[in-house]
Amino acid sequence: QVPLVESGGGLVQPGGSLRLSCVASGLDLMHYALGWFRQAPGKERAATPCISSSEYSKYYADSVKGRFTISRDFAKNTVYLQMNNLKPEDTAVYFCAAGILNPQLAYTDYLQTNPYTYWGQGTQVTVSS
Repeated sequence: QVPLVESGGGLVQPGGSLRLSCVASGLDLMHYALGWFRQAPGKERAATPCISSSEYSKYYADSVKGRFTISRDFAKNTVYLQMNNLKPEDTAVYFCAAGILNPQLAYTDYLQTNPYTYWGQGTQVTVSS
């Protein structure tokens, strides 16, 4: 079974909103850093992470700060990405990821993909008029 399953992607006009969901099967979210990564068409690697290392500690890339919000619902074992004021540049396949918290890693390590051992299949977000 796939540990992480995303949903909520689709086609939206610029300025619109979308909420992505990621169900983390069999994972205790309390012990994991969670992130959303995206890979735009033609790009070689996922970029622009949104990270939640705890329920209250979060990081947003400059390109999405103020527009995107990452959150957790422990009861539903789900992580969300609320995306507001979407722009065409946000068009990408979005992946949720989980990596067990490791005290040997610096905070900045979680901004890259290496610490994440569980990945969803991705969901397409297209922002176009």
